[in-house]
Amino acid sequence: MTIEPPASGEPRRPHGPRDPGDAWVVAPTGERYWGRFGAAGLLAVDAERGVLLQHRVSWSHFGDTWALPGGARHEGESACDGALREAAEEAGVPGSAVQPRVLSVFDLGYWSYTTVVGDVVVPFEPTISDPESRELSWVPADAVTDYPLHPAFAASWERLRGLLAVRPAIIVDIANVVGSVPDGWWRDRPGAASRLVARIAGLAARGVPASALELPEQTWYPEWTAVVEGQARRAEGARGVEIVRAEASGDDAIVVAAQQEVAAGRRVTVVTSDRALSERLTDAGAAVRGARWLLDLLEG
Repeated sequence: MTIEPPASGEPRRPHGPRDPGDAWVVAPTGERYWGRFGAAGLLAVDAERGVLLQHRVSWSHFGDTWALPGGARHEGESACDGALREAAEEAGVPGSAVQPRVLSVFDLGYWSYTTVVGDVVVPFEPTISDPESRELSWVPADAVTDYPLHPAFAASWERLRGLLAVRPAIIVDIANVVGSVPDGWWRDRPGAASRLVARIAGLAARGVPASALELPEQTWYPEWTAVVEGQARRAEGARGVEIVRAEASGDDAIVVAAQQEVAAGRRVTVVTSDRALSERLTDAGAAVRGARWLLDLLEG
């Protein structure tokens, strides 16, 4: 557990050993930032209720303001893991209830703060589970600025709010990507498709660089769909990847999946090197990337 430094400047310590990340970082100009290994917070987004805000206790830094549950990262801890851990400690957020969508990083070189924007996939009620919270509340995005906000959160809110409408989705033409690499796939198409799906699942967990998607910020976690056809319909699934098993034409199934995602307001990228299919997808409002684009991401 990380306890936010109070206004007096000395951290309040929880019971038990103090984590080495619970320490100040002093800037060259003298400002101090909490978190020896940086800090992270969770912006949990519920489609019906808004975003989860924390009313900070009066003794904390900029007390009695509203911000995100978060705090100092542990040594070697990823930003996602740190934000979800802090949200669980401070607001009782179940780790399985939130799916990360994008990482927004404020990086000073010597210290960084990462906001993990995550979608609520399993509804939950937040609970005050440590001394850092006075109140926890779901707040509609349009009403956030009506609250007295922590200055750092206030400065970043408009940028973060702009990300809430961006929902990337990637659809993979499995047959086309598998066929682009001569690894013996023709002898075992279900096995080759299963191996590719498993690699995509690993990428889904790591995230995709924003530059690859031509999006702002640092790392995105798109929704992944893999379309399989023919013998490859027997391919095994993997966590984080939805499998569409085409009953007939794989190309038709890919176009339908793209149309559905576009209609749902998502920014859709389809991975295929098939020219005729690419034209149909472009007409449907999707962006198209060749097989090498995905293979480079997987190898990276």
